[in-house]
Amino acid sequence: MDITNVSKYFIAIVPPSPTYEEINQLKEYCKENFNTKGALNSPPHLTLLMPFRWKEAKEDRLFTSLASFVKTETAFEILASGFGHFEPRVIYISIQPNLVLNQFRNRLQLFFRKELNILNADYRGLPFHPHITIAFRDLKKSMFAKAWQEFRSKKFEAVWQVNVIVLLKNEDNQWRVLKEFALQPNATTSKSLH
Repeated sequence: MDITNVSKYFIAIVPPSPTYEEINQLKEYCKENFNTKGALNSPPHLTLLMPFRWKEAKEDRLFTSLASFVKTETAFEILASGFGHFEPRVIYISIQPNLVLNQFRNRLQLFFRKELNILNADYRGLPFHPHITIAFRDLKKSMFAKAWQEFRSKKFEAVWQVNVIVLLKNEDNQWRVLKEFALQPNATTSKSLH
């Protein structure tokens, strides 16, 4: 495969303002206090479909497929509450269990597997653990304990309606939102947190 015109993409939920800015402030805080800046290489997000490679010349097919997928998907709510970690390098904002989110993500993965034959084998079999990373990879093990000690009892809570999902593209080692895809309105989103 000619990799010169292949890029990396992933699909995610990006929180709206002011939650977006609050999470970015936490990432900046981690950079300043724990010497970790890797999470700043992407906007605050909850990953739905892990990074995959795709030919740039076929981006329109990604756009068309995602537009087709969201035509039958309705908006839903997400509750972010508290912090969690994956030792020894990741600290994140916890997303509360949400059946609607899990089912949405499962439908998205199945759709992409069937429509575009996209399945990142590196992540096959890993359970879905929805979260928003604020510190990772470059967080040194020695700083992890200090950071987790601080965040373990810190409070954070945000609720928002997911009205769009986004396609992100890696450009110059930065993940940028390439395109947004609107979900269908749903007046009864309160049921989604059960």
